[in-house]
Formats: sequence, C-alpha cells, structure tokens
Amino acid sequence: MTTTQRAVLIRAYGGAAAAEVAQIARPAAGQGQVLVRVRAAGVNGIDWKVREGFVRDAFPLQLPAVLGIELAGVVEAVGAGSSRFLVGDRVMGPLGRLGAYADFVAVDEANLVRTPDSLDDVHAAAVPVAAVAAWQSLHHAGPIAAGQRILIHGAAGGLGGYAVQYAKRAGAMVFATASAAHVEYVRSLGADRVIDYRRERFESVASDIDLVLDYVGGEVLDRSWQVLAKDGAIVGTTSPDILARTPAGRRGLWLMNQPDAALLERLAAEIAQGTLVSKLDEVVGFDDIPVAIERNRTAARIGKVVADFSR
Repeated sequence: MTTTQRAVLIRAYGGAAAAEVAQIARPAAGQGQVLVRVRAAGVNGIDWKVREGFVRDAFPLQLPAVLGIELAGVVEAVGAGSSRFLVGDRVMGPLGRLGAYADFVAVDEANLVRTPDSLDDVHAAAVPVAAVAAWQSLHHAGPIAAGQRILIHGAAGGLGGYAVQYAKRAGAMVFATASAAHVEYVRSLGADRVIDYRRERFESVASDIDLVLDYVGGEVLDRSWQVLAKDGAIVGTTSPDILARTPAGRRGLWLMNQPDAALLERLAAEIAQGTLVSKLDEVVGFDDIPVAIERNRTAARIGKVVADFSR
C-alpha cells in the first residue's frame, strides 16, 4: 500500500500559482475519526481567500497547508472510538477545517452523514458547506418571519441559490442581485425581484431591508448599509472585517460556517428528493483544482464547482 497521496496545497500565500498539486503523506484515522477515500470535493470562495492570505487572521495556518473544506467519498478505515460508520459507507460532509483536496482525509465522524443513495458523489460534494452555511446565515441575525424584506447578494452562487429558496419558503419578500445571464435562474428559485447588478444599482431598487445576506463583500458590503431598515442587519460570509466596517447604529454580523450533521442530513435528503434545488456549474478533474480556485475568484457562476477525483 502506498504511503503517499495527491493533494492540492499552498506552501506560501500568493496568487493563482500558489496552489499546486503535490504528493504528501497519507493520514490515518485518529480518535473519533474515519479515513475517507475522497471521490469528489467542492470548490469554494474560501479556497482563494486562504490562498491569498486574506483570512489569515480568522484562519491561522501552519504552511504548507492542504486546501479544500468539503468532500464526498467512501469510508476506508475507522479510528478508535468511532461507531457511526462502517468501512464501505458512502459519506459526505464538511471537514470543519482545511484539507479536503487529498485522496484520503481523516475526518471527525461527527461532521459526516451518509450520502443518500440517489445522490452521486459529485453532486453530494456540492452540498455540505453551501447548503448549511446558507441556512445558518439566514437565521444568524434572528428568526425569520413572513413578510420580512431580505436582500441576497451573490444569489446565483453556491450559498445564494440555497438562501433564496430558504428565504422564500419562510415567506420573505426576496430581493436578489445577480449577473444578467443568471437573472432567470435566480427568479426560478423564487426571488421576487432580481437585480442585474451590472445594469442597476441595488440601492435604487431595494429599501427598508430587514436582512442583507452578503455573499460578495467588498464595496457591495459598504453600499448595503443604506438600504437597511432601522433595525435591519447585514450578515456577511466573505468579509471577516465586517464588524470594523459596520457604521455606528447599524448591525453587522460575521458568519463562520459550523458543521451541523443533523441539518446537513435533512438538506441532503431534500436535494435527493428534488424538493431543494442544488445546482452544479462545472465539474473539473483533480489536476484542474488550482485553476478552478482561481476561476472562482474571477468569474460569476451558477451554483457550485466540484472536483471529480476520478478525472
């Protein structure tokens, strides 16, 4: 049995070339862990933010570090004290840390769920972080009530597509920003008013907003304070410095996704049954992960990008 494996890692912070395919030691399952043979892994915005060092204060790393935060695969071995899964079980979930872009990954079994039979590994790998984080961000500022006005930035992306569906289910009036090519898709998810951000400024359309879900960051966050209702809030997932950028008298909250196996199991079942839409934008091979990470930084997309490790 080989003792090494493929991995996508960074040795130093930097641009597109900083992420590379390399060989590293194959891990073993520790206490309360299972060793997963990874079949697919989701590509996320946090990959390039970590790569470039933008979130080094929020996520201190010892370099070199393997990138990737969610996976789907098969249990290869079971560590001491682990009892939820057996060798051969198909599983999916977030790591709760970095390291998913490797052929074998030791994962805390508490973070994993069994993959529904009708969900293949590529589609399963698109779910664990975005579906759960979207739910958590929607409820992070407090309960959602019917009739609330919610603005979702980046509504066609991985988190945004789920958030539109969750907010509409809760009876909210949903405003959403997206590129022109993605307007109809976002509308199909239930958004009441989709704003093509290249043609319209959302400030001229949305007002008295109770909750802004900011999956874009940058100047979009800074422009969003003016559309809030008096007691409104912005929940951000892309700007660790949101608290420092929150004007006096306003409410800004930073969300760090937390693994929630029970919630993931429920959402994965809905996706498998077809009652919750999960959209794949692109499937790439293992060696193409560094390029896919950079594309995540530069290009708008619908849904998630997933790396298929068999390619």
